[in-house]
Amino acid sequence: MTTLSRMLASLVPMTVLLGCATEPNAKVVGPMSANHTANFSAWSEPVSLGSTINTSFNDQQSILSKDGLSLYFASARLESPEDVSSDQNLWVSQRACADDSCPWGTPASLGSTVNSSVNDFAPALSRDGHWLFFASARQPGGAGSGDIWVAFRENVHDDFAWEPPVNLGTGVNTSGFEGGPAYFENDDVGVPQLYFNRNPLPFNAGGDIYVSEQAADGSWGTAVAVAELNSDSSDQRPSVAFNGLEIYFYSNRTGSTLNPAGLLTTDIWVSTRESVLAPWSPPTNVGPEINTELPELHPFIFSHGNTEELYFTRNVPGGGNDLFVSTRTREGNRP
Repeated sequence: MTTLSRMLASLVPMTVLLGCATEPNAKVVGPMSANHTANFSAWSEPVSLGSTINTSFNDQQSILSKDGLSLYFASARLESPEDVSSDQNLWVSQRACADDSCPWGTPASLGSTVNSSVNDFAPALSRDGHWLFFASARQPGGAGSGDIWVAFRENVHDDFAWEPPVNLGTGVNTSGFEGGPAYFENDDVGVPQLYFNRNPLPFNAGGDIYVSEQAADGSWGTAVAVAELNSDSSDQRPSVAFNGLEIYFYSNRTGSTLNPAGLLTTDIWVSTRESVLAPWSPPTNVGPEINTELPELHPFIFSHGNTEELYFTRNVPGGGNDLFVSTRTREGNRP
């Protein structure tokens, strides 16, 4: 079965569910609002993911599997003693349970089926765990300096069963740079969506957030800019919450923290919306619990029960990019 036919097949269950939904059920999902994001505690003091995950190389762009047992990220660490190139590759760490009592295990490279001889970075998983989206500068098959690719696996419990990745095509990729994919699927929206950042030619210091929708044949449609999220500055690496009512990204727009030189650094920002069919609100800075005078980048929002975790990258002086996490809980449910 080809990747395109698998994409088409993956749309069938969703189509059946939409066709069989009753009117009352549709109304249950539709009114979901940004109130879901209210009444949380403040974000906790971020903590490093520790020396098992973070190294002296750049470690960045972390995501979690749906069950919270696998941590995917990009790292420039060497894949083997014979590796002479510190390019970015995709790695995965596993743990036995989805809470802090279970430490992350030693990361392993996803191997040559997924990783290439150039930078491979910015992983994102589909909700069902069958699809791994990521950015890569690989050629041949690429359209620009960075494209978004996707790999499929049949067994969602095997982190090393990925098939060779394929390019997402011209609906998403251009002669410029595309990266930071974030997959979102919801019955109300009706089709899977892929949010990502694009920096078109000629390159500048910016970059904007775009979204593409998957067509019935499995291909990705022409991406459009998400105007309400973009600014004149750099807006990158979107991450959509499972409910579709929050989106996090990083930006050095006005309102970001000043570094010691008095220049705007990159901060984590968030936008909400009243429903998955409504426009995004004006983005707001997530605040000093997360953002510092150091660059904070690559957010990933992970929700489970009454808890939300925000994974992100922080550029640590003398240590390059490291991975951190902060937690907040819904008020009334904190221990």
